[in-house]
Amino acid sequence: MYSFICDYSEGAHPSVMKALSDVSYEQNAGYNYDKHCAHAADMVRDLIKRPDADVYFMPGGTPTNLISIAGSLKSFEAVIAPSTGHIEIHETGAIEATGHKIISVDDCPDGKLTADIIRRVVGGFEDEHTVVRKMVFLTNPTESGSIYYKSELEEIRRVCDENDMYLYVDGARLGCAITAEGNDVTMEDLGKLCDIFYIGGTKNGALMAEALIVLNEKIKPDFRFHIKQRGALTAKGFALGAQFEALLTDDLYFNLARHSNACAQKLAKGIAALGYEFDVISCTNQIFPILPKPMIEELLKSYEFYVWAPKSDTHSVIRLVCSWATPEEKVDEFLKDFELLHQKYGK
Repeated sequence: MYSFICDYSEGAHPSVMKALSDVSYEQNAGYNYDKHCAHAADMVRDLIKRPDADVYFMPGGTPTNLISIAGSLKSFEAVIAPSTGHIEIHETGAIEATGHKIISVDDCPDGKLTADIIRRVVGGFEDEHTVVRKMVFLTNPTESGSIYYKSELEEIRRVCDENDMYLYVDGARLGCAITAEGNDVTMEDLGKLCDIFYIGGTKNGALMAEALIVLNEKIKPDFRFHIKQRGALTAKGFALGAQFEALLTDDLYFNLARHSNACAQKLAKGIAALGYEFDVISCTNQIFPILPKPMIEELLKSYEFYVWAPKSDTHSVIRLVCSWATPEEKVDEFLKDFELLHQKYGK
């Protein structure tokens, strides 16, 4: 049984494991005050061309999201997010537990907030009887595998500036967005356009590590206190920094993401060649084909994946996810089995 269920089923890339092994025999200062975190932070600053950035290494995506939002907002300020956004549907109310309201927006095309949608939401603000719309939350790529293009981010940035709002980008799969075919957003662009964002490592070759980047001077003060209070200022922070040292050496982080995308797109091409449609068009490492339910039942005997959503009485959407460690031969095996089932069940 091979799993296409997520991109964190495997451990870590050998270079990351070697870095962790090497650092295990050193004595380092704790709480991100070590040489590895300092060096990795400099590597991040160089990558985004922002020497003024504050960089923190975090143990996972959910604490990174909740600390980024709680550390940026006052108690009466809210965050705007698509209804499909990770903070809305997959983080167990973590944001609300910090006391901040999520303004959830339905009908976002391909899971993306647009400048016009944000303007409409901001237009609902009245006075002290309503929460202040203070932050826009984006995931790049989205939960649907789509990506934001530079012109879209620039327009969203303008809306944020017009309305005194922060722009936060959840980068759990950021490597896949940056290396996706057709992408025109660079890491330097993110350094210019975001107030705060993170580079996800857990889903791209790290054992568990995210690099949180704080750029807005209004957010920076006392941010370490927020991290500590929320339980993410890890004593062995050097283990997180060492992972990013490895990932950001010789373009490893982006090469791993390219592999994830390539495997998923090979799956998509093979499935599409047999005439199947997709719920959304994704250029990253998640794809969403629409398949007959009997075919899905047969596939589940040999492969793990999410049955994402019903599409009709006869068909459902499934999600297939490839990772940095997906062997291409497993992709080929899936496509071979898929073609055999196609001959049996058709579209």
